[in-house]
Amino acid sequence: MRTEDLLAAIATGLWRWDNASGRVTLDAEAARLLGLPAAPVELSEAAVRSRFHPVDFAEINGIVQLAVAEKTLAEARLRIVDERGRVQRIVRSRSRPRTVDGGFELVGTLQEVPEPQPGTSAAHTPITGDWRRSREAFLLDAGRGLAEARSTAEVLRVAAGLSMPGFMPDGLAVFGIEGDRLSVIGHHGHHADDERPFVAMTRETEYPAAEVIRTGRAIYLPTPEDYSRRYPATWPLAARFRRTSWAFLPLVNAGRTIGAWMAAFTQPVAFTPDERSVLTTVARMLAQALARAGVQEEQQELALGLQRSMMPTVQPDIPGMTVAARYVPTGGGLEVGGDWYDMIPLPSGRIALVIGDVQGHDVRAAGLMGQLRIALRAYASEGHHPDAVLSRASRFLAGINETEFRGHGEDQRFATCLYIEVDPATGLLDIARAGHPDPAIRMSDGTMLVRPTAGGLPLGIVPDTDYPTTRFVLEPGETMMVCTDGLIETGGHDLETGWARLRDILEAHEPGEDDEGLERLADALVQAVHGPSSHHTTGPLVDRREDDIAVLLLRREGDSCGIGTGGLLAPQPVRRTVLSVAQAEPERIAEARRQVREVLHDWADPDQVDSAVLMVSEMVTNVLLHTDGDALLVAEITGERGARRIRVDVADSSDELPHRRCPGELASSGRGLLLLELLAGAWGVDPRGDGKSTWFELYEDAGDAAGPVSSESGPSA
Repeated sequence: MRTEDLLAAIATGLWRWDNASGRVTLDAEAARLLGLPAAPVELSEAAVRSRFHPVDFAEINGIVQLAVAEKTLAEARLRIVDERGRVQRIVRSRSRPRTVDGGFELVGTLQEVPEPQPGTSAAHTPITGDWRRSREAFLLDAGRGLAEARSTAEVLRVAAGLSMPGFMPDGLAVFGIEGDRLSVIGHHGHHADDERPFVAMTRETEYPAAEVIRTGRAIYLPTPEDYSRRYPATWPLAARFRRTSWAFLPLVNAGRTIGAWMAAFTQPVAFTPDERSVLTTVARMLAQALARAGVQEEQQELALGLQRSMMPTVQPDIPGMTVAARYVPTGGGLEVGGDWYDMIPLPSGRIALVIGDVQGHDVRAAGLMGQLRIALRAYASEGHHPDAVLSRASRFLAGINETEFRGHGEDQRFATCLYIEVDPATGLLDIARAGHPDPAIRMSDGTMLVRPTAGGLPLGIVPDTDYPTTRFVLEPGETMMVCTDGLIETGGHDLETGWARLRDILEAHEPGEDDEGLERLADALVQAVHGPSSHHTTGPLVDRREDDIAVLLLRREGDSCGIGTGGLLAPQPVRRTVLSVAQAEPERIAEARRQVREVLHDWADPDQVDSAVLMVSEMVTNVLLHTDGDALLVAEITGERGARRIRVDVADSSDELPHRRCPGELASSGRGLLLLELLAGAWGVDPRGDGKSTWFELYEDAGDAAGPVSSESGPSA
């Protein structure tokens, strides 16, 4: 006999409650016990909740939370009600909860049990078991949630989501004090404008919250008659909400009443000593959480003001270009850090874009960032080239480390930085990098490429450090993104997975030709990393602002057409990547392979992609082995998708043309031209005034049908 049949025979059903997704799965017997058709079904949490008595459902939450914390069995007795709230039967639930991402999962059984007989111990026991155990579980959950809340909004959302054992308020309000008047800090279970009549009240108004603030004593109103008798003047304001019981408790912090908390109930509540004890404990925790959140918000406002005063405003009127920038502080402490960006007009008429990250997330990091930013502006304004600007900045920071930090016995601070000199007229970018993430380019067709750039050590480690410069062109319609590592690595990502996440956003979002399009893209990048703010949900709060974020976007305006030979309009390459590999940097051959593979990320034939990567590796390696110069790789894709062409050129400064050889089986070289002849759709070697260029082409619609076409110039290889 199957397990399901055996359980059905003894009137026992199976259920699975996934709190994270809010879905409940019932087998046929469990569905029958809940008053549903006897068939397996998956329902929302709200649909299943409607089948339980509201008091019982509130209490089982507490029992489950305690069982999750203690890793024990959760057992409860629950009343099943119909659509009119009439009790149909009593069931016993036994389940083993376990924690999952974002909540818990409950797997267990439901079994119908008889109603307890008068005079038995069960008749005097709360329907879901031990009250004290349920209360402890609830207070544990409430304390954890309120302790994690970092803003007033988060505190209110946690308070609204609390499931009190045995009685659950469906209306909450938190009142504060502004001078001699009441203020409504927040509310739940009411409409947006419902607080207006209460905001105009003074502390002397005959209203329960005002009296609680005046006296510091709690007020409990079990019935509407109690409310109307004690507060006839303000009863009409409360009557329209159709509640039956109210509790108003003082919010006391450090011996001072800072406000009042109202919990209103649709179901009658007698406010027994146990119930008052729970409400009083919650009020104390709520007061502490609100006071703590208020201090953090004041500190955050101060820190953001400091950070904002040191952060420049990007120029919106660069000829032919659009700029957008964002800075988001860390979520801890004073929410200040060392990330920054800057935009500096240069004496040459060009613009310098700077982005950097000083080590640390404290006031010292923010102060050091301000000093370093001023120094960089000074060096740039003197007209130094990017490499010289970073060299001087590194010497400046090393001097601060020597005189300020080491003298006080503190750890030295370093900073990463990316300095970009932009020519708005041509789109030419000269980049120097000090240990910072590379820039990323969103090409005109939406493809994102991470542009590898030469770099040196972070600033401040070695006083005299060289910073080589990388040059490439930002084509019309392309967007460059530079950012600090907080944008890439937040949420447990490394560089590879972090870039993959940002690639999805950049490629899916069209920035458009106007400023607003680029601003939307900047917002989308930050939102993709942070996700929804933690106060959007109740329960455990995870703040993903674990590091500062600075991001700069630069878009070159205009279409992708230019002047071709003879003055005719000719289409520019849809995609184009350029990479130089120096003799002293053989490790960049791997970067060349990666660049080509990324350019061909949506190519129809994966075998052609592998072929292109192999040929590029051979061509660049040959330059480093057989010449004394550097290799310059240029890859361009043109044409409509499905019928595109990729042309890859690898140029070097040697005049010696390659020669075809006949390598033996054990030869370690001599196969480069053979590979080109076998794999390329067309290839050749073109002499140039200062060297030569070896190139090949592949055609997306050719597949394996087309053989290679050699177009060599010079002696036969």
